[in-house]
Amino acid sequence: MKILLLIIIFLLIGVFFIISQNNLALSKEGRIKELFSLYIPWLIDGGENIVQLSGQIIKLEWLPK
Repeated sequence: MKILLLIIIFLLIGVFFIISQNNLALSKEGRIKELFSLYIPWLIDGGENIVQLSGQIIKLEWLPK
């Protein structure tokens, strides 16, 4: 339950960050579509970064010599 809450908080912080960086007034028409057009690539890039990081972690030598 805590992990799910942390994921939701992380995603919301991402939305708020994108809104503030792009000065999106969501009360105006069409701004929700613009938000999603910025947010979806951000999520995809984040997922790709996690995959790359996981691949590098797997390649590390974890056992003592």
